[in-house]
Amino acid sequence: MIDPQLLRDNPEAIRDSQRARGAAAELVDVALAADINRRSAISESESLRATQKILGKLVAQASGNEKATLLSEAQELAMRVKALAQQAADAEVEFTRAARGIANPIIHGVPAGGEENFVTLREVGQKPTFEFEPRDHLELGELLRAIDMTRGAKVSGSRFYFLRGIGARLEIALMNLALDTALGHGFEPLITPTLVRPEIMDGTGFLGEHSDEIYYLPADDLYLTGTSEVALAGFHSDEILDLTGGPVRYAGWSTCYRREAGSGGKDTRGILRVHQFNKLEMFSYVLPEQAEAEHERLVALQESMLQACELSYRVIDVAAGDLGSSAARKFDIEAWVPTQGTYRELTSTSNCTTYQARRLDTRYRTESGKTAPVATLNGTLATTRWLVAILETHQQADGSVRVPAPLRPYLGGLEVMEPAL
Repeated sequence: MIDPQLLRDNPEAIRDSQRARGAAAELVDVALAADINRRSAISESESLRATQKILGKLVAQASGNEKATLLSEAQELAMRVKALAQQAADAEVEFTRAARGIANPIIHGVPAGGEENFVTLREVGQKPTFEFEPRDHLELGELLRAIDMTRGAKVSGSRFYFLRGIGARLEIALMNLALDTALGHGFEPLITPTLVRPEIMDGTGFLGEHSDEIYYLPADDLYLTGTSEVALAGFHSDEILDLTGGPVRYAGWSTCYRREAGSGGKDTRGILRVHQFNKLEMFSYVLPEQAEAEHERLVALQESMLQACELSYRVIDVAAGDLGSSAARKFDIEAWVPTQGTYRELTSTSNCTTYQARRLDTRYRTESGKTAPVATLNGTLATTRWLVAILETHQQADGSVRVPAPLRPYLGGLEVMEPAL
């Protein structure tokens, strides 16, 4: 939820943000009108309550016809106060509905527009070239006996798969490298629940326009998470955090589930776009004024992981219309996939400012002793999709794949993954 004070003080900035996202700017006016109506009803009600107290004293002192008249006035006043209370309550409902429909105001400098309007911030590493016809990740995975899509589909349907043998070991190695990286930078590891209550899913902003991507279990009224960000955001809901010692940082390891409802016919080959995968997610709770610096810190950690895996990549500033409702700014890192001749997203990191914390009531105590919403940030440090870029980038002519040096200790020193067929 957006900051109500910002809405009152600078509504045009929020309108501009909505327009940049391609979202409804009219919601700002609806929320403002409801807020004015609510505050007006509360103010008038408080004034009438003061009059009620004075009238009560007069009734106690009066007698006869005068008392009857005063009692009648008191009854009318009570009815008016009750009506104003209902007016304020109705306006509060309307304000909350409108305000929760307004996306997090974007940070200055975020490019306007949709998915294609991103800005490339930097390209890092040399794109691999081959003296042979490179194989795609699925062909390599089958040669290595690392990926089995056929049996995945037999057991669970399309977009499911088995990682087996060296494929399973490679993913675990990657996740452990990411975990050690996170541990070395002050993140506490958590293995998170993958089923969450509706109020937690809604609080993180995932039940908006892309709610059809989420698996829902109606018999239990629980949602399967598509990222451990959801559970990590809910971990401190309804709490006051102590941030005097610096940010609170977690690394959440979980299986993730996505329906991919809007991706019919896209990336159906291999494990690029699947319904289930593993992921290590960084999550930070920080003071609002520290959020942008923390965002850069998360990006730097992500880049260190891609460099460890010896991948060519680019960092992009995601356009406003592709942010999702909770992010005020998002940086994606996309690795070069040789057989596709393009960059594909491997990781993203979002600055959600105080948007999620307001919805989940996660606060810190200010110097004045009052409480205020914290800022939250999230960023992926490793996920199953990385295997696509690793296999294709480091392939050799005979179908073997060179293991990047930082991953070798997690694979017993293995330097090359050899074809098993």
